[in-house]
Amino acid sequence: MRAAAKATQMIDDDRVRVTRFDFEPGAETGWHQHGMDYVVTTLTDCTMELEDPDGSSRVVEMAAGTSYRRSSGVHHNVINGGDRPMAFVEVELK
Repeated sequence: MRAAAKATQMIDDDRVRVTRFDFEPGAETGWHQHGMDYVVTTLTDCTMELEDPDGSSRVVEMAAGTSYRRSSGVHHNVINGGDRPMAFVEVELK
């Protein structure tokens, strides 16, 4: 069993939910499905291992300060696949 990433809610109002995620090496978010469109901005260099429901996984390397967006419906588990702590901020659009 992996350790859980630490989720810190920063804003939750009628327009957005902003959450910071901090991962020790090997920590995970746990399986979840996104109910809203969202944007992620990395605070550190991130080695994200992404597990998908079909049993596949992939590793995505992202430099600190980069962003990506996804539409609602994404179902996955995010794991720190690196050997250093990683952190990012997720902004969900309501």
